[in-house]
Amino acid sequence: MALLSPADQQKLRESFREMTSPVRLLFFTQTRGCETCLQTRQILDELPALSEQIAIEEVNFILDKETAAQYGIDRVPAIAVVGDDSGQPRDSRIRFLGPPAGYEFVSLVQAVLLVGGHLSSLTEANRRRLAAVDKPVVMQVFTTPT
Repeated sequence: MALLSPADQQKLRESFREMTSPVRLLFFTQTRGCETCLQTRQILDELPALSEQIAIEEVNFILDKETAAQYGIDRVPAIAVVGDDSGQPRDSRIRFLGPPAGYEFVSLVQAVLLVGGHLSSLTEANRRRLAAVDKPVVMQVFTTPT
């Protein structure tokens, strides 16, 4: 059973048409001890049906510790958003921890669009500010479901 209404599916299809390159969502999961992994998988399963540019790759957190370490994943469920540069994977460094439900689903969609080549809505002034950042920055956003 689809989680998204037909109207929402159509709106997302239209938005995803603006993507110019593929996006892979690496879904880090495990079968035991993860209460929200199934919910996260159900949410992610909605996206590939809406665009050929979106693929889900399931990564077993327990069995594939090397990949989890490569993407800095230390808990599940987790999602790493990976772009494509002429056939080569490009880590966007965007991560989602926990199920992307509610408002976080909108954030996931926006991340997919950005990594897939959709132009951001940042102003030119903010683009210049970001371009001036000359050292690595870690930004974490925490949300609480209500």
